[in-house]
Amino acid sequence: MANIGSEIQRTINWRKKNLEYSKLAFERALELIDLTITDKKNQKRGRLKELLRTRELLVDYFCFDNIYKTSDKIWQNYFLAFNYATRIC
Repeated sequence: MANIGSEIQRTINWRKKNLEYSKLAFERALELIDLTITDKKNQKRGRLKELLRTRELLVDYFCFDNIYKTSDKIWQNYFLAFNYATRIC
């Protein structure tokens, strides 16, 4: 999840500078999410549900009308916890 968060941060950072780079970062984030979803150890209901919902909300925010009303700050805060967890382990 920390790696996905890094790609989402790149997506956010590049959005104002270079839309093509932003799009590529977002595609990498989706690929990482999809790989995480298909991993057998994440097939438990709770984990899978969160992964699928996260993917849905990210696609809504970056590609569609943002009906769930997320923001850059919300995504940064969400993924910050995963980055923090990797540093203390």
